[in-house]
Amino acid sequence: MNFKKSDFFYQIVALILSFVVVHTIYVGLVRPNAAAVIEAERIAIAEQAESGTTVPIERSAWVVLKDYEQESCFILMFWVIAIIGLKAQGVFSQQKLLSQTLINVEEGRRILPEDARKLARPLEALAEPERNFLLPRALRGALTRYGSNSTIQDVSNVVRDLCDTEANRLDSELAMVRYITWAIPSIGFIGTVRGIGTALGNAHEAVAGNIAAVTSSLGVAFNSTFIALLISIVIMFLTHQITLMQERMVLASQDYCDDNLIRHLQS
Repeated sequence: MNFKKSDFFYQIVALILSFVVVHTIYVGLVRPNAAAVIEAERIAIAEQAESGTTVPIERSAWVVLKDYEQESCFILMFWVIAIIGLKAQGVFSQQKLLSQTLINVEEGRRILPEDARKLARPLEALAEPERNFLLPRALRGALTRYGSNSTIQDVSNVVRDLCDTEANRLDSELAMVRYITWAIPSIGFIGTVRGIGTALGNAHEAVAGNIAAVTSSLGVAFNSTFIALLISIVIMFLTHQITLMQERMVLASQDYCDDNLIRHLQS
């Protein structure tokens, strides 16, 4: 199964939808609430200065989430979740074939080379896309090689090579997922650099006694990194899970070929 145009179209649509949904939430909910919280904090600080009292002000989640770096991280998070969901659906579809009887061989029966063509017909009759799944391809390749009077070792090598190739293909198709997993903390660090740079630019105000601008900029720096690292933990967990699912599917397909075909071949 090669990377299809439909997969590329799915990824583009998923990116667009992720941007639209996240940006709409930020414009309509996150940033208005964050602005209201910041204004309330400013009023509270002014009242404390007039009264001479000091009351700790709790940091709001709206303020932590409000900046553009956090929004970008959430857009990429939902995009990569959509991609991983597509990969997981493909793995589940292939795993369903493992519970089916694709090769009908009675226990104790030995398969001869002249039987290979007959056994391969049900595999060739499978509908798309099942026909191009790993398990049917591995079984067809094994029967084709065995039908040409090859040795059982040659047949086993065909199955192993097909499974190795499929494992490499599945791994290569996760390149975009790994790139996004790397990009999310990088965006967080960009926010850190931007916040620290802005804070340094407002250092003269802090020297004059007004530290509000500096603390606000430092908040941008730390909040962006905090959110990016949290999202990265989630994405890395999902990435490892989909990788594990794919590896188990490939190994299960190879075991299926060994148990249901290769051990029945006549040496």
